[in-house]
Amino acid sequence: MKQFDQRVAVITGAASGIGLALANAAAARGMKLVLADVDKAALDRAADALRTDGSQVLAMPTDVSEPEQVQALADAAMAEYGAVHLLCNNAGVGGGGCLWEMDLDYWHWVINVNLWGVVHGIRSFTPLLLEQDEAHIVNTASIAGLMSAPGTGPYTVSKHAVVSLSEMLHGELKAATGNVGVSVLCPSFVNTSIYSSERHRPEDPANPPDAATLAEREAVEALGKAFFDDAGIPPERIAELVFEGIQAKDFYLLSHPQGSREQIEKRMRAILDNGHPGVSGAGDFPIQL
Repeated sequence: MKQFDQRVAVITGAASGIGLALANAAAARGMKLVLADVDKAALDRAADALRTDGSQVLAMPTDVSEPEQVQALADAAMAEYGAVHLLCNNAGVGGGGCLWEMDLDYWHWVINVNLWGVVHGIRSFTPLLLEQDEAHIVNTASIAGLMSAPGTGPYTVSKHAVVSLSEMLHGELKAATGNVGVSVLCPSFVNTSIYSSERHRPEDPANPPDAATLAEREAVEALGKAFFDDAGIPPERIAELVFEGIQAKDFYLLSHPQGSREQIEKRMRAILDNGHPGVSGAGDFPIQL
């Protein structure tokens, strides 16, 4: 995809972090925006700021785990602009812990957003992209989709699935048509608020979190913020990487090229040598650029 000006970009998870950076980068290139996020207040703030800067913005609160809501987003985009050229399936949540200790509701929440959200986006928007002279899909996975660190459970499982899904989508679209490109974004540590995503986890009204649970959540968020503020790269850098990758028709987009390649090579070597996984925990995720 070479032209961005006056084309239409749909971005999920657009109220903060990488999604907001993608929205700003798309706006800077003259694109019309369709922004979705489960956090309505943050989404409204982001949309208002972009409109103040002169961008055309349709903002729609959307839970990507619900197929009806994603389809409604696609319908609204077509009603507003009549076309979609760029789809960023970016919405995602964190999720870690010991595999056998996490309850099923936790597993379902993470996988429903991180994997099913991408599936719903592909199903609702790909037919619209196929109608354009050029278009592109960017699925946000993670370096966790290319390596497996104990303690990152549902998150890593979901991101491996997004990488595989994107690889299959690339092959199927290449066979079907040459006008829709695909990229999978696999960042390592980025300075976003993904560590606080559990705030948006649906709660059981009959079993709300108690004071101890809320206190633990706040403590985890404080630790996460301190770490990501120190080690994470700016999301704006990721957004520029994405748009450069779209123009170059790159498929795998790595935010930490050196550190990521080292981990990928380590994993592939273990597979080819009939070895064992060599990653011991979240601390093995690349920080080195």
